[in-house]
Amino acid sequence: MKYLCIGYLNPEKMDARPKEEIEAVMKECALHMEELDKSGSLILDAGVRAEVKGVQRENGRIAVLDDPSANTNERIGSVFFIEADNIEEAIRIASLHPTIQVAEGERLGWRLEIRPVHYFKN
Repeated sequence: MKYLCIGYLNPEKMDARPKEEIEAVMKECALHMEELDKSGSLILDAGVRAEVKGVQRENGRIAVLDDPSANTNERIGSVFFIEADNIEEAIRIASLHPTIQVAEGERLGWRLEIRPVHYFKN
């Protein structure tokens, strides 16, 4: 079964750290991504920029929202798909991701969400 994993971060905590510190954390992330890739379960991985637009229907028209997540202290930083036999295995595999493995992530407000996928087309 495929699982969608979404990595969240707290932008205020990230922005409060010096650039050099964040760069060092990102270098550490690369090492953990290699381990996740070696698991053989990673299907796709994408880092996501901060810019966001929302699109929805309102009164029969398409409305564009400038920042649909402005009312939250989290934003998505990464998304990835993995293959696993069950949710327990998905948790084990997803936990190889830097969001969980990098200790500094705890202070930076990182967390991971894992969702079973019922439809996937590539």
